[in-house]
Amino acid sequence: MKYATTVALAALLLIGHEASAQMTLFDGSSLDGWTASGDANWSLADGAVEATSGGGHLISENSYSDFVLTLEFWVDDPANSGVFIRCADRDAIGADSCYEVNIYDQREDQTYRTGGIVNFAAPAAQIDAGGQWNTYEIRAEGTRLQVTLNGTVTVDVEDSTYSDGPFTLQYGSGVVKFRNVQIQRL
Repeated sequence: MKYATTVALAALLLIGHEASAQMTLFDGSSLDGWTASGDANWSLADGAVEATSGGGHLISENSYSDFVLTLEFWVDDPANSGVFIRCADRDAIGADSCYEVNIYDQREDQTYRTGGIVNFAAPAAQIDAGGQWNTYEIRAEGTRLQVTLNGTVTVDVEDSTYSDGPFTLQYGSGVVKFRNVQIQRL
């Protein structure tokens, strides 16, 4: 009986560890696990996925509710991009059906520029992302959303509009690259 209890406890610990382990979703060599929507010209180059024309999203195969998503992105100065999380409808991706963590330094209305969540939270700091590799850490846990850009917390907000769904990497305009996309379920 003692042995069965020990084995059961070990199995639960292992399951809990696997659920919280960080998973690589894009390693620079393949787009397996992603679905493209739109006509963006996504291609693999130098360990990154990039687009330079068209428009659209790479949509994660799985849905996520509570997680920490980390990734690196590179954009040129006029680029318009973003990371959409907890998308309610994978067939209608947009700022009105997902949280859009923006990448858009030159947005005409600077309220929701790079580091902000469009329609929900302006960034607490203005960080220009163009012309360099940047890191995003996006944490969604219950109703709390946190965005960290290059080590600076730009958003820390409570909102319950969207609770679960896939996330996407967006191409809108300019030159956009993503690499080292990892997620940890919470």
